[in-house]
Amino acid sequence: MTLVVAGASLAGLRAVESARRTGYRGRIVLIGAEEHLPYDRPPLSKAFLDVAGPARVEPFRSEASLRDELGVELRLGTPARGLDTGAREVLLDDRPVPYDGLVIATGATARPFPGPVPGVHTLRTAEDAMAVRAALDRGARAVVIGAGFIGAEVASATRKRGLPVTIVEALDVPLARSVGASAGAALAGLHREAGTELRLGATVTGFETRGGTVSGVVVAGEVLPADLVVAGIGAAPATGWLRDSGVRLHERDGGVVCDATLAAGPPGVYAAGDVAHVVNPLFDDGPMRAEHWTNAAEQGAAAARHALEPASARPLPSVPYFWSDWYGHRIQFVGSPRADEVVVAVPAEAGLTALYRRGDRLTGALTVDRPKEIMKYRRRIAVAAPWGEAVEFAGTTRRAA
Repeated sequence: MTLVVAGASLAGLRAVESARRTGYRGRIVLIGAEEHLPYDRPPLSKAFLDVAGPARVEPFRSEASLRDELGVELRLGTPARGLDTGAREVLLDDRPVPYDGLVIATGATARPFPGPVPGVHTLRTAEDAMAVRAALDRGARAVVIGAGFIGAEVASATRKRGLPVTIVEALDVPLARSVGASAGAALAGLHREAGTELRLGATVTGFETRGGTVSGVVVAGEVLPADLVVAGIGAAPATGWLRDSGVRLHERDGGVVCDATLAAGPPGVYAAGDVAHVVNPLFDDGPMRAEHWTNAAEQGAAAARHALEPASARPLPSVPYFWSDWYGHRIQFVGSPRADEVVVAVPAEAGLTALYRRGDRLTGALTVDRPKEIMKYRRRIAVAAPWGEAVEFAGTTRRAA
């Protein structure tokens, strides 16, 4: 039997490790578009951008560990070009790779700003991060397009160096679609307190260049000086290679549509991580796609188990969790932001807690600088805790602060 993992990502690595932990001793092939061994992406927009950040991106495991300890055949720098589910083959440029079980873990790619301009970067890969850090090392004036979590982390790293930065955001409230308007407004306060300029409800209409690189960003007819521009405008699932394969792709973003066991439709094919829309038994949202570290790790491990033993595949109930660091503050979120009501249970001046209600149960929680509490909310969401009990608990934490 051959297990093929398409995507040398966190989800892909966890799939490989999980397969070996189950006792599987057959062939494993790991295919990756980048030349790099699997590495951790969250630090690229955090610690890696610091003045004292690491000199290079370190892989999770060495090549020797992957080849010798885990017995993996590495096909790096060789992106998948297609999938023949009838023949059970992943198509590469040189030759197809046959599979009995397949885990799709190709992740997502950063959406570039339309019309490439030198000096305008995205931040998704090790090369992206090195280019952004090099500009900051030169003392760049930065403009960030998009006030999402990547954009906020880049702004935070810029201000940590004492450099000027402006965030241009099309929405009137940052992250309103991700965490709700009230919580988004509170998070906007962290930017202002740190000296980051916010241009909200604003759209970039063009760029100015000098000497072959960007020198300014045009917003409402005004030119914002910039030596570095980072476009943090989202990411799209890397599924172009799956067109016409028989794998169902989501009509909105092209991600792989899976059932609750991560099965992607054709026999033996499963998906995990940023690329996958998965039915979560804990919520009634339909298939959910989450670009979070814990999600990729949990799903990657489960997808490999299910690909190797389809008869034992079970739904994967999981409460999504992610975190971010801005200006020395720890921001954490658990659950789903889709809610009938969002209540700021602990105000920002006391270390924000926002609770998300759907019906009569808690379905999400956002905290700032309250790391001891977030996992207590996660456990409550997992057991469908009543809304009133969650609000009461938040009240006790406020009084104890």
